[in-house]
Amino acid sequence: MLTLDQRLRLPLAGLAAATAVVLTASCSADGSTKNAAAESKATTPAAPTITISPAEGTDKVRPDKPVVVSATGGALDEVVVQAGGKTLEGEFDEARTRWESKERMRPSTGYKVSATATGQGGPATATSSFTTLKPKSELSIIDVTPAVKGEKVGVGAPIIVTFNAPVKNRAAVEKELKVKAQKPVRGAWRWVDDTKVIYRTAKYWPAHQKVVFSADLTGLHAGGGSFGVKDHKSTIRIGARQISTVNTRSKTMTVKRDGKTVQRMLISAGRATTREYTTTSGVHLTMDKRNPERMISPNRKKGDPGYYDLMINHAVRISNSGEYVHAKNNVSDQGRRNVSHGCVNARPDQARWFYNQSQRGDVVLITGTNRALEWNNGWGYWQMSFKEWKKGSALK
Repeated sequence: MLTLDQRLRLPLAGLAAATAVVLTASCSADGSTKNAAAESKATTPAAPTITISPAEGTDKVRPDKPVVVSATGGALDEVVVQAGGKTLEGEFDEARTRWESKERMRPSTGYKVSATATGQGGPATATSSFTTLKPKSELSIIDVTPAVKGEKVGVGAPIIVTFNAPVKNRAAVEKELKVKAQKPVRGAWRWVDDTKVIYRTAKYWPAHQKVVFSADLTGLHAGGGSFGVKDHKSTIRIGARQISTVNTRSKTMTVKRDGKTVQRMLISAGRATTREYTTTSGVHLTMDKRNPERMISPNRKKGDPGYYDLMINHAVRISNSGEYVHAKNNVSDQGRRNVSHGCVNARPDQARWFYNQSQRGDVVLITGTNRALEWNNGWGYWQMSFKEWKKGSALK
């Protein structure tokens, strides 16, 4: 039988035991919560990481190097590279984890890159600003001939491109010169010096079409620290196929347009008493025309034998050595005698007709003399075989 003291102590012991049970349970519950939080933190994916090259603040970046943006832990949603409101074109890879620019940048220009990506860990953004280098010299096209707006040119017309500075890496530049014709024909570039390159077709251009010349030069390394700073595009319109045949022996000139004879003329050519007074034989091209044209005897001064200084009407130039097709009122000689200083002269009304019909780049084929037109005398480019012409290209 329990004493009173024992009976009083019994509930307290029970209470302690119950308290111990509660404390044990409390400790167990707290440990499970911490482990679950740690486990949850370990399994939550991180947001994607975006890497941009060139990095923030980089300067003197070569404009011909690509901008590359990559993402790990996710896929790229958008990449925008801009300078001065213009967006740089680029492409994603198949997995959209890499973007690379596909066009060159402008020298001396600040660019800003912004990119976004999405992964299991959520979205991410990144930006970068950098500056391209200032070139030692800037390369651009200062002239394309013949490419006057609205002008139609002949089927023999070359495309003459002139640069503002010497080109050291001709192959790199030539690779970016494109000629696209509505009626394609084979052609090739030939460098005549460090600043000028000329395109000539293997056969005459097909008539009545449009030809587009373009040059993708922006950011191109042209050698020696020179970089292109501007692209170029010109449209050249090929007109009628006008070919004139001059026979200095029969002293006649026949003009055909698109295969049909449209004019026959009696002419007088160079008197051939000296080399300079001998009309050159070969394939000439009409280069320009003036009415009137001042003609002065070469290598002579006033008072010398053979000196002349004349204003000549309706003159169409066909070489750089002073040869023209022009008007001359010496009808008694035309068709009978060659009496000129090397030009081809015709009756005034017929010379005026030829002047009005001529397009730059029309073919004038002259035969019958012992002096050949040099390939680099004016636009005498057709005097060189196409096989030989191609040897002047920087692309092999």
